[in-house]
Amino acid sequence: MALASLDDYFPDWKEREALAESMVPIIGKLYRRNVVTYCYGQPLHNQSVLEIMQTHRFVRQVAHNELSEFESFPILEAMSELDLGPSHVDVGKLASDYMDRNGDDPNLSAFEFTQHACEEVIGRHVKPLTTPQDIVLYGFGRIGRLLARLLIEKTGGGDQLRLRAVVVRKNSEEDLEKRAELLRRDSVHGPFQGTIRTDKENNCIIANGNVVQLIHADNPGEIDYTSFGIDNAIVIDNTGVWRDTEGLGQHLESKGVDRVILTAPGKGAVKDFVSGINSNELDKSDKIISAASCTTNAIVPVLKTMNDQFGISHGHVETVHAYTPDQNLTDNYHKKNRRGRGAALNMVITETGASSAIAKLLPELGGKITGNAIRVPTPNVSLAILNLTLLKETDIESVNDHLRYIALHSALQRQINFTESMEVVSSDFIGDRHACIVDSGATIVDGNRAIIYVWYDNEYGYSCQVIRVVQKWSGISYPLIPTDVSKSGF
Repeated sequence: MALASLDDYFPDWKEREALAESMVPIIGKLYRRNVVTYCYGQPLHNQSVLEIMQTHRFVRQVAHNELSEFESFPILEAMSELDLGPSHVDVGKLASDYMDRNGDDPNLSAFEFTQHACEEVIGRHVKPLTTPQDIVLYGFGRIGRLLARLLIEKTGGGDQLRLRAVVVRKNSEEDLEKRAELLRRDSVHGPFQGTIRTDKENNCIIANGNVVQLIHADNPGEIDYTSFGIDNAIVIDNTGVWRDTEGLGQHLESKGVDRVILTAPGKGAVKDFVSGINSNELDKSDKIISAASCTTNAIVPVLKTMNDQFGISHGHVETVHAYTPDQNLTDNYHKKNRRGRGAALNMVITETGASSAIAKLLPELGGKITGNAIRVPTPNVSLAILNLTLLKETDIESVNDHLRYIALHSALQRQINFTESMEVVSSDFIGDRHACIVDSGATIVDGNRAIIYVWYDNEYGYSCQVIRVVQKWSGISYPLIPTDVSKSGF
């Protein structure tokens, strides 16, 4: 390579860095107007300059195109000049489309293209909800605190989901400060993005201006939420203590509660919902639902798209799962087999309910998929190995190309991510917002046998899926631009 071309790298980087810096305030202003921007399904809001640049680099690698900040900035700039109403806009896809069309019509300006692409939402100032939806978190453990972070981040213009309260059992007089500290700092997911302070007099946490009431209670049916100004609330029960209609129904006895969602697999008549799979079937008449398990959310989207494309005769799912608070840190009594042994010291074979959940969500695969799990000494990010026998023969390129397309262009792009790197390990996926990430470098295909390795952040990715279900259940719906972006969830 000539020295002159080598010398071009740094100036090129600085130009793209400057463009990314210019994007940040535009993205922020659009977000406050409930115009949410993406780049091939990857969120751009609340991202740093370098994170925006990394997103563009990721798209170039996975989508195999030439998209860079030089192409996306003119689209964003045009969007900022238009009177856009609430919408979800994939800037990366618009930029790629513009590159293609501009090649055929060099006189077509970025502004004219963007104006035409966004014409359905120009001047359309319809709020996502007529009245903000009150949300209560019942429990404040690993999932509860991540849900709080996401709800606060997604406040937007303040007229969507609104986190109003957290319910816990009182442990000490320092309870408020300690709960705030756990929200502020996280050993796995890092510091809270923003500011947190406490109001001891009113027993509130104020996070990025959001006032979150801390309520102490010993059971779900004893709280008068209306006394805190909370009404028609959706309670997200992330304790896992109650999983059937009778137990979860206690929440509905409290004044101010309208509906309840469980962040674990439901039992009995409680229906499981996975965003992108059956979330279109949600109805406000449903009073108690479940968001299924993290593993179910991770494997069902891939199983669905593999069955749709290739057909599945039968298969086995083996989950290599990070340890959870349900296990013991050191050897002690546990009602379940093996889980009493020290979580940080052992690989622990245990059962998973994901295989039975598959039949509920994808009846066409009922009785075809078995499953098991191994808990391993890592705090977060899990791996599901899908060993599938297909109805027709194929090859590794066809399987990976199909899954890449689904990750970039389908109704499941919020659920399925895709990587081609041969060097990725579990910690690389901490904070990934997708239900799962297909590791294409590990895919094995031999005739009608396919083994697919699927990573998932069993804490953060799952929490994102829960929020998507709650958004859908609340009636939040955005026009999606371009129209090939999923209309089944966001």
